[in-house]
Amino acid sequence: MLEIGSGTGQHAAYFAPELPHLRWQASDVAEYLDGIREWVGDAVPPIELDVDKPWPAVDADAAFSANTAHIMSWVQVERMFQGVARLLPQGGLFALYGPFHYGGQPTSPSNARFDAMLRGRDPSSGIRDFEHIQTLAGRYGLALLEDNAMPANNRLLVFRKEN
Repeated sequence: MLEIGSGTGQHAAYFAPELPHLRWQASDVAEYLDGIREWVGDAVPPIELDVDKPWPAVDADAAFSANTAHIMSWVQVERMFQGVARLLPQGGLFALYGPFHYGGQPTSPSNARFDAMLRGRDPSSGIRDFEHIQTLAGRYGLALLEDNAMPANNRLLVFRKEN
């Protein structure tokens, strides 16, 4: 399992021992790697992955990314999907967690405020429309399997690589 944008490393620190059948590979841009190492300890060391640069060689059957699509530019979101599609074998899974708009509308007042804050800080960021994400995924051969409601007005979108 390649985690894209591991941030602090807390997902890797939690999920790796809870899912011992998986090899959890944390990754992020170089500036976050030391912090990830503090969370994961002697577990699998994190690797540098910047969606704007060539991706490292990783052997993964699945990928996971949490709370990244709304802080990346749309071009970076596209590069993430392109990289995931190149990485995964046929049948591989990609799980994307975070807030999404549906039909161009926020799902809650708190998501509307969060989106305004994100766009005020960086106009290229912001909560993404589910329909745009689904279309983008399809362009790279990733078909939506599940759209799961999660706490705090978040979603977990699960895609499978079709070809």
